[in-house]
Amino acid sequence: MAPPRHRRPGFSRRAQYSLFVTYLLAIAGAIVGGVLLLISIADPTGFAALRAGAAEVTAPVARGFHALRRSIADIGENTSAYFDAASQNAELKRQVAANRTKLIEADALRAENAQLKTLLNLQKELGDQVVTTGNLVSSTASSSRRIAILSAGSNAGVAVGYPVRAARGLIGRVIETSPNTAKVLLLSDAENVIPVIRVPDGLPALASGLGDGTILIRPVDLGINNFKRGQLVATSGSGGLYPPNIPFATIVRKTSDGALARPIASPASSEHVMVLRPYQEAAKKVLDETLKALPESGADE
Repeated sequence: MAPPRHRRPGFSRRAQYSLFVTYLLAIAGAIVGGVLLLISIADPTGFAALRAGAAEVTAPVARGFHALRRSIADIGENTSAYFDAASQNAELKRQVAANRTKLIEADALRAENAQLKTLLNLQKELGDQVVTTGNLVSSTASSSRRIAILSAGSNAGVAVGYPVRAARGLIGRVIETSPNTAKVLLLSDAENVIPVIRVPDGLPALASGLGDGTILIRPVDLGINNFKRGQLVATSGSGGLYPPNIPFATIVRKTSDGALARPIASPASSEHVMVLRPYQEAAKKVLDETLKALPESGADE
């Protein structure tokens, strides 16, 4: 037999009171709802004012619940951020390292572009004296000989004895060639002796490498030895191999018979170089052109 739909609460007074209060609240709610419905129909303006007042009364409670909800949400976000802090820090470190690498690459590119621009301007100024341009692909570091390998050879017109210079200054001279490469004897090699002058007074001197990356500068007049740290030395053009006024070296310190200097340009800092014709050939070309013009002027007279 199925149980009845409405069961009595028994003899418990608490259950009876609870059921009574429930019915009472339901009836009171229905009455209040009916009254509010009648007011909204009979007096819409008054009902609107009543509704506004109710909203004002419940607004603080609503704001409190909203603040509580926001606080709970912030607690969740902060907790999530705290647990993700390690991974976020690792990702930021990776980004910083990547950006640092890009900055280094950008600085290197700017330096290379500046060097190429200077070399291009020099090539335009020198004109026919430039044989070709190339790169220094390697150089000796620990050997007593100071030799660099140039990425241009006899196929490009490079020959033994041709000077090699970079944007900053003189590198050395060619001592051996092959079709596509050439060996360059650097300034710091012990067998490289070059006539130079001190800038700006033109004091003549001879420069010879010491094999350790430095150069010994000896004045032609041994009675004059007034070199100072920081003074510049350039090629003099004597001997007809190296063109004059090419930046050569910087004085490091004075010695008993001259001064110790370091090359201004080196294979480590000068990747791009150009090969020049010997200065004597350039001078001979100018002299031949002058001599050719003299008979013509004499005939006109």
